[in-house]
Amino acid sequence: MTCRPFRGAVATLWLTMGFAALAAEPDRALLAAAQAAQPSVIESCREMVAIESGTSDPAGLAKMTDYAQGRLKALGMQVERRKLPAGNGEILVGRLDGSGQRKLMLIAHMDTVYKPGVLATQPIKLDGNRLYGPGIADDKGGMAVILHSLAILREANWKDYARLTVVFNGDEESQSAGSGESIAALGAEHDVVLSYEPNAAKTMAKTESVLLAAAGTAEATMSVKGRAAHAGAAPEQGRNALVEMAHQVLLTADLATPISGAQLNWTRAEAGNTRNQIPYEASAFADVRLTATDAAERLLAALNAKAQEHRVVDIEVSYSLAIGRPPFVGDARTRALAGRAKSIYAELDGRALQLIPGTGAGTDAGFASRSGKPAVLESLGLSGWGYHAKDEYVEIDSIVPRLYLTTRLLMDLGKDR
Repeated sequence: MTCRPFRGAVATLWLTMGFAALAAEPDRALLAAAQAAQPSVIESCREMVAIESGTSDPAGLAKMTDYAQGRLKALGMQVERRKLPAGNGEILVGRLDGSGQRKLMLIAHMDTVYKPGVLATQPIKLDGNRLYGPGIADDKGGMAVILHSLAILREANWKDYARLTVVFNGDEESQSAGSGESIAALGAEHDVVLSYEPNAAKTMAKTESVLLAAAGTAEATMSVKGRAAHAGAAPEQGRNALVEMAHQVLLTADLATPISGAQLNWTRAEAGNTRNQIPYEASAFADVRLTATDAAERLLAALNAKAQEHRVVDIEVSYSLAIGRPPFVGDARTRALAGRAKSIYAELDGRALQLIPGTGAGTDAGFASRSGKPAVLESLGLSGWGYHAKDEYVEIDSIVPRLYLTTRLLMDLGKDR
C-alpha cells in the first residue's frame, strides 16, 4: 500500500473541510499506559521485521503467521487459522466476546513486498526518531499498534463490545486474492472496521493522518490477433499485431481522463516470437484504479469502442478488465469516525490530525466496506515512509498517539448503543 492523494472536487472539499475538535483533557490512565508501552512496541516491530515475510515467500509467511497467532492467543483470543484458496499466505481471525453491544473489527496484513534476504542489505536500525526495517511501516507497525492497544485494554479489563475481531492476512501485497472474500464477509458481520495501514511520515505530510477513501484496483488487458508472415520476403502478407497494439495504446492512453472515478496506465506489453516474423499476436496490460463503484463498467465500454478503430486492416482487437480490490469510498459514518479521531488527537495538547480525502492505492478497507454494513476508517497504523522502497521506516513519536487513538476510539465506540 502506498498513499498518494487523488485529485478532484471531493478531495478539494475534504481538504478544506474541518471538524470542530474541542480539546478535552486526555484519559490520563490510557495515556500513561500508551507511554509505558512504547518500548514494547519498538521491540515488537523489531521482532516482526526480523521475520522476512514477502508476499511470494510461503516459508517466511508461515513463520510470520506462527508469530502473530501466538500474540493473539496471548491476548486471550480464540484464533482461527485459515488456508487461502489462492496465493501463498494464510489468514488469522482472532475473536473475543464481551459484554457490550457493538461488533468491532481491526485489520492489518502480515506480508511485505520484499524478497528473502533483504535484511542483509536493509538491516533493522534505530536512527533518532526513525526505526528502519523492510515492511516496518507497511504493515508490521500497524500490527504492533493493534496488538499493544488490545493489551492495554485487556489490562484495563475493558469488555464493552459484543464481539472484538482481529484479522491479519498474508496476501495483501498480492491484491488479497485469497483473503479478500473472507475480509468482505467478516466486515459484513461487524458494525465498525478499523484498518491499520500506515499514514505518511510527518516529514512528508507535516501532521499525522487518517484516510477517508482508497482506490479499487483492476488490470485491463488488450489482446490483438493478426497474421504471421516472413518479415523480409513477404511482410505485406502479414497483419502486424505489434503495430496495432502500439496504435491502440496511444489511442487509449488518455481514455480514462473524462471517466469519473477511473484511472488507466499501460504498464506492460508482449509481442513477437522472433526477429524475422511479422508478429501475429500481441498483448498489453494496464494498471487501473477505480474510485467509483460503476467506473469499471464505463471504462470497459470506452475501451471496447476504441477496439473498432483499427490502424491495421483485417485484425482483431479485444479488451478485458479483471477486478482486484473494490474501492473504499468513505461515507458519512467514515467521516463521523474521522471526526472522533480528530477530537481524540486534540486531547493530546491540541495535536493535529489530518483527514486525507483519498489515495490512488488500494487497501483491504475496500473489501471490508464492500457490503455497506460497517463504518470503516483507514490508516490507523504508525506514521512512516519508504513503503515498497529502500530504507522504509516508522516515526517513534507516532507510537504513543496511535496507541492512545486506538484505545480511546475503541472505548468510545463501545459506549454506542
